[in-house]
Amino acid sequence: MSAALLVGAAGQAGAVIQPQTRHHYVQRTASSKHKRHMKTAKRVGGGAAGGAAIGALAGGGKGAGIGAIAGAGAGALYDRHKKHKGR
Repeated sequence: MSAALLVGAAGQAGAVIQPQTRHHYVQRTASSKHKRHMKTAKRVGGGAAGGAAIGALAGGGKGAGIGAIAGAGAGALYDRHKKHKGR
């Protein structure tokens, strides 16, 4: 009987379960960084093109330049808004 208790106790001692921790690391590759900059360039460039088109219609050549600067600034603000959304 004592032998059965000894074997039973040894079997339970081996059954101790230790919790496993999982580490989730985000790996950033060069392609993901490149894509982030491309989104920024598209947003700022699109804003500048739109601003230049509206400025050209409203004020000619000088208006196109002013519109391009204003559009690029608006595109940069929009890009910053989209990057920080959800934080």
